[in-house]
Amino acid sequence: MQKTAFLFPGQGTQLVGMGKDFYNQYKGAREVFDQANDALGFDLASLCFDGNQEELNKTSLCQPAILVTSIAILEVLKNISFFEPGSCDAVAGLSLGEYTAHVSAGSIAFTDAVKLVHKRGIYMQEACELNPGGMVSVIGLDVAKIEQICDELKPLGVICAANYNSPGQVVISGETTVLEKAALLAKERGARMAIPLKVHGAFHSDLMTPASDKLSSELESTIISKPGIPVVANIHAGYVTEPEEIRISLAKQLNSPVRWYQSILKLIQDGINQFYEIGPGKTLSGLMKKIDTAQHVKSISTIADI
Repeated sequence: MQKTAFLFPGQGTQLVGMGKDFYNQYKGAREVFDQANDALGFDLASLCFDGNQEELNKTSLCQPAILVTSIAILEVLKNISFFEPGSCDAVAGLSLGEYTAHVSAGSIAFTDAVKLVHKRGIYMQEACELNPGGMVSVIGLDVAKIEQICDELKPLGVICAANYNSPGQVVISGETTVLEKAALLAKERGARMAIPLKVHGAFHSDLMTPASDKLSSELESTIISKPGIPVVANIHAGYVTEPEEIRISLAKQLNSPVRWYQSILKLIQDGINQFYEIGPGKTLSGLMKKIDTAQHVKSISTIADI
């Protein structure tokens, strides 16, 4: 029996031109972008389609841009009956993508989510300026060894495993000087690569606590419903079903590790055998190949992909 999950990408997949083909060809996509423009009070569509890449890369702008593009694509897929009604059995999203997952599951209204992730990006940028840091992707080293390195260096400052992307790729996050030491240790202990990421701060670490606290207040005033489709939360790779549980998980997500490959394993364990990555880029499809090569995943970011 076939069971399907939708996966939604996170920050870093933004690209000028994303969603433009859907917008030009489908009324449903235009309506999604128009709603987002009204909710935000500025022209997000123009930024996505014809903007400057450096501007689009800003945390406060790329987050709503990715969410809106993903939902516009999903809306088109529904309108053209690409999926059978009710064919989605679960959803998950990487970091920012978890908000898109909640929109698709009906737990957070689209316009509320757009405003939330815009503020989320602003709060994250403020936290970056308050507590400078960075992130390094460690490739080819056992997860336990990476966690051990972080534990050894914690007396020197903030350092942690921040994104469990696949068993062979973990992103570490923290204060710059400690992060540099961790990258050196990782290479000494057998990592194939330790690549600094082009981000402006230590996402998913304790340095994001000020952002988490502010976002928690925003979430308290946001209407959240029980999801109509099971949603896997990043913080523990389990399902969240109650509104208050969702609020807590989304606030904690900012200063907690993203357990992505554990989330995928949970879905596979529960019988999911068909995955669709919906939104810009093919990052999640690439990670799936490293998590479980036997799984079928289809990435849809352009009309050509349909």
